[in-house]
Amino acid sequence: MRVPTSVYPQTASASVEVNNLVNPAAHIPVFSQQDQVSARDFFASNVNVTPPPASDHFVHSERVTRSVPKTKVVDPYTQAFIDFIYENPTTFHAAEYFADELTKAGFTYISERVSWKNKLTRGGKYFTTRNGSSLVAFVIGANYIGGNGAGMIACHIDALTAKVKPISKKPVVEGYTQLGTAPYAGAMSMTWWDRDLGLGGRVVVKDEKSGIIQTKLIHLPYPVARIPTLAPHFGAAANGPFNPETNTTPIIALEPNDPAENELRPDEVGAPLAGRHNIRLLRVIAKELGVPVKSLLNFDLELFDTQKGTVGGLEQDFLFCPRIDDKICAFAAVNGLLNSCEEYAVTGSSMNVVALFDDEEIGSLLRQGARGGLLEGSLTRVVDALGNGATMQQTYANSFLVSADVIHAVNPNFMNAYMQYHMPRLNVGVTVSCDPNGHMTTDAESLAFLEEVARRTNNTLQYFQIRNDSRSGGTVGPMLSSSMGCRSIDMGIPQLAMHSIRACTGSRDVALGVKLFQGFYEEWEDVDYYVRSGEKM
Repeated sequence: MRVPTSVYPQTASASVEVNNLVNPAAHIPVFSQQDQVSARDFFASNVNVTPPPASDHFVHSERVTRSVPKTKVVDPYTQAFIDFIYENPTTFHAAEYFADELTKAGFTYISERVSWKNKLTRGGKYFTTRNGSSLVAFVIGANYIGGNGAGMIACHIDALTAKVKPISKKPVVEGYTQLGTAPYAGAMSMTWWDRDLGLGGRVVVKDEKSGIIQTKLIHLPYPVARIPTLAPHFGAAANGPFNPETNTTPIIALEPNDPAENELRPDEVGAPLAGRHNIRLLRVIAKELGVPVKSLLNFDLELFDTQKGTVGGLEQDFLFCPRIDDKICAFAAVNGLLNSCEEYAVTGSSMNVVALFDDEEIGSLLRQGARGGLLEGSLTRVVDALGNGATMQQTYANSFLVSADVIHAVNPNFMNAYMQYHMPRLNVGVTVSCDPNGHMTTDAESLAFLEEVARRTNNTLQYFQIRNDSRSGGTVGPMLSSSMGCRSIDMGIPQLAMHSIRACTGSRDVALGVKLFQGFYEEWEDVDYYVRSGEKM
């Protein structure tokens, strides 16, 4: 090896960093052909020069890592939402989570099965549930008078998923154990393939000694399923179209070496679910719940993305998370109610209400959906108990509904899909959803109402309407407002990649949702006073 004399002058005072001569690609010094000075002689006479590393040793490049920027602390609401989604992956878990939060805040649970007449008081805070997957909570103002209305925010807490079939057992295919599942609301699309899928939901169990039947929630703490793609090397077969029945069946295990593992054990003979589901799956479920396999009567189980949400982007501007639609609006609405409930219970003269529904993604036609009457029934029972003969028609006429469901943020890669001036941005504010064909409930009066609330509470509103050549989605707003005859507006937190298994919103959008919804609960009564004062008799 030769050291170039032009770079390393032969003086005793020479001090040169060899790193300046290193070729980044080869990690060795670069020398010219005319260099005649021996490297050994040079470094012997220039003790201040660090010799280059020996060429027969691996040299590690310097690794530079950057920690989370200290100036960008994750918003507490954002972190709480990330934890909520991760720990409560199914609709049943979400409903139970909100029930627990309400209970901790002093709300009293009232079952639909009992009379409410002697249980409700002015200044009280209550909630009820249906099917373990929908919930209505309300605060009755201390100054409530029969006929006064309700300030309501309605959301849904179901999400696209893959539900385990009633008979999920599948024939063994080349040593793979598979699970029979069915898509719920368009799930199991390509975004679901090659993901680490967990299993959770509710299980109906029977105590063998007492005979008591109850429901338990299960959330297996590790991924159990995967829908594998076909490598592109297989050509046309890997490009689709794909059959949703035969090409999207999840794998959950390899067949055991001992065939006896697939046989019923003596204590499992007669189990109600034996023969309908893989016995090894039933054992895992029973073990997780701490009950015998024979105690399992039935279940509603589903698959979900197990990867935890996180903030991202160079400056942590984004929130990457599964199941944003529509749990993010539900989370913001409940927190808005909790933040305002203590003062409203003392000073309010109407009711503040939050309603969380199941089955919105499939039309809301089941009893736990928005068409099931849980919201209307709850309000009716309050009026019956405390309304002094007031009618529901008067109550609804004095009410206002916010239908809160996520809406489309502008996607920079598909600008042609949006109308000009209708491009909601992340981390700006909640977006008002408009549609001229009745898919949304927003009109001039309801929009003016919410804009006044936003001005009073220092909130920025955005606006979205779909292009004429595209199809609008739907919400619970039209069905609820038409059922009750109340004023209504549709709005929601903007997000990217709606209906993907993993979506994106702004890292400050959760807090912005809480801020607006809390402002609605605090200001709607006063805004309505001025609206009513301006109405023609």
